[in-house]
Amino acid sequence: MPERKALILCIDDDPDILSFLRVVLEGAGYAFAGAESAEAGLRSYREAKPDVVIVDLMMEEVDSGTGFVRELMALGNRAPVFMLSSVGDDLNLVTDYSPLGLAGVFQKPISGPQLLSVLGATLATSTRT
Repeated sequence: MPERKALILCIDDDPDILSFLRVVLEGAGYAFAGAESAEAGLRSYREAKPDVVIVDLMMEEVDSGTGFVRELMALGNRAPVFMLSSVGDDLNLVTDYSPLGLAGVFQKPISGPQLLSVLGATLATSTRT
């Protein structure tokens, strides 16, 4: 029986970012699920049961990404969650993400090789625990 591909759920209101993430992730052998809003992301999360979630910090509203992560916490999420931000190194000034239990933060523009390296390490660790 073929091994199940790890499913990565990506939520971003920029279709170009979602397209980039799809190409990089599917090219590396991951399954991809995408959503263009926090609301659609929650629906996808419930349906898809992803192995990793990547969510943009600022979508429809300035902190919709953090609201989405709080919703995941309320649902008992156990998948690693990464925030995607274009805010740069000043992210800590915009939001205190430490209580959200994030696995990490990716800065836009995101590097495909860096993304794959971090996801590979994260999935290797999460499958051992």
